Amino acid sequence: MNTTNIDKFNIETRGRLSAWLTKHKFSHRPLGFDYRGVETLQVKSEEWLSVAVAPYAYGFNYLRSQCAYDSAPGGPLVSVYHLTQIRDQPDQSEEVCTKIFVPRKDPRIPSVYWVWKSSDLQERESYDMLGIIHEGHPHLRRILMPESWVGWPLRKDYVVPNFYELQDAY
Repeated sequence: MNTTNIDKFNIETRGRLSAWLTKHKFSHRPLGFDYRGVETLQVKSEEWLSVAVAPYAYGFNYLRSQCAYDSAPGGPLVSVYHLTQIRDQPDQSEEVCTKIFVPRKDPRIPSVYWVWKSSDLQERESYDMLGIIHEGHPHLRRILMPESWVGWPLRKDYVVPNFYELQDAY
């Protein structure tokens, strides 16, 4: 039996949103579930904007958070979106986590500001701290660091300018 067909319908690795995205031919990769049972998906940067509209149509009407991290020195940068379905019964809300891996040399991701306005300050922070460019964002500029700051402070290969480690202080 073809392992692709087994994985396609495997409830262990695919959640409800992944099955729905597959049925409607949206490009993504299921990453399983986190420790709380939240479905995690991986989406390519060039596919993100079209895939982001699909969860919104599916009912994920609230962007709970967007954050980013540096996966490893020299490795890709990762932008993470936590989406939630807000309904009349808040104790039954469903969540999904989407990760977009981008190369550190040219980290570009389409902004979802036009889908979820709450991404405004969060995407700006990812830009300011890691240098991820959210294309199409209307206010993409530094938010925490001064405009004159050089570099991206949360990258693992970042070297603080004019920093001298104290050695042999005694």
